[in-house]
Amino acid sequence: MLHTRTKRPLKFYQSIPKVELHRHLEGSIRLNTLLDIGRAHGIGVQGTEFLRPLVQVREEEPYTFENFLSKFVTLREFYRSPDVIGRITREAIEDAAMDNIRYMELRFTPVALSRAEDFPLGEVMDWVITAAQEGETEYGVKTRLIASVNRHESVDLAAEVIQLAIDRKNAGIVGVDLAGSEANFPATPFTGIFKEAFQAGLEMTIHGGEWGPADNVREAIEDFGAKRIGHGVRVMEDPKIVALARERQTVFEVCVTSNYQSGVVPNFNEHPFPNMLADKLKATLNTDDPSVSQITLSYEYQLACEDLGISLSKLAGCILTAAQSAFLPPEEKQELLISLEQELDRYR
Repeated sequence: MLHTRTKRPLKFYQSIPKVELHRHLEGSIRLNTLLDIGRAHGIGVQGTEFLRPLVQVREEEPYTFENFLSKFVTLREFYRSPDVIGRITREAIEDAAMDNIRYMELRFTPVALSRAEDFPLGEVMDWVITAAQEGETEYGVKTRLIASVNRHESVDLAAEVIQLAIDRKNAGIVGVDLAGSEANFPATPFTGIFKEAFQAGLEMTIHGGEWGPADNVREAIEDFGAKRIGHGVRVMEDPKIVALARERQTVFEVCVTSNYQSGVVPNFNEHPFPNMLADKLKATLNTDDPSVSQITLSYEYQLACEDLGISLSKLAGCILTAAQSAFLPPEEKQELLISLEQELDRYR
């Protein structure tokens, strides 16, 4: 974890109302919850200090995408019952509420959640939907769901997940996401099924330009028709693609600490987020996997402002950009924007 001397304390950033567009459920599980699950289901976790390096990125570890993704291999062993899946979903929303997040899109990977016990994918999705509705009611964070599929898994499996998501588009699932190892697997095989999802009424966001080159951002924009890009920070390597993204008003779901810990940027202070804003790209701040990275969205706001030099006015603009880019119906989006604008006026 990167620790810095700041002018404004973390508490200041916790007071700012927030929008989170890019948070993975599987990377949002409390350590204590994993311990509880391990004890209840006979998973040999042997205490916090044994478990922590298996599921969280630590300072002494290599900051590479291989190490980052390895944490999810362990996490997949813990999704052992409907109650477990419901609990981690509700707790993710509770954690968002404690961080003053007003609207969150929580993406989840049905295949990952189903693997340990070979649960039917549709049932897994229904468990997450029910728990998200309960969490929204209990904790007051407006929450919508994005069903995620991985590049390294088969197109047929992805097509099954996407059809199940389409069937549940009126139950809180608002979009689909292509994630996984961008460095080793192409997005092209998935183009057709993502276009079908969009035609059926779901929005889409594509991981691109994270561990892969700027051209992956172009591919997401031109070939998939994506309005939002997960991460996308390597777009800055190609001025022509920067211009394309600016022209199309593409929104980038930037996750600063995640990019550092997964080796996208070699040094935190070299993160391209300030340059993205300077080049008039629509960039937002997000956590990606808060428990894996041991962060909150408030922490990301603090780092962006105190270490990367983002002004409070620009931060407020990023929050409003996130609200404007939410996968919500126009009237709900407008309601969210009005409430945020009133609170963010003092920072602009």
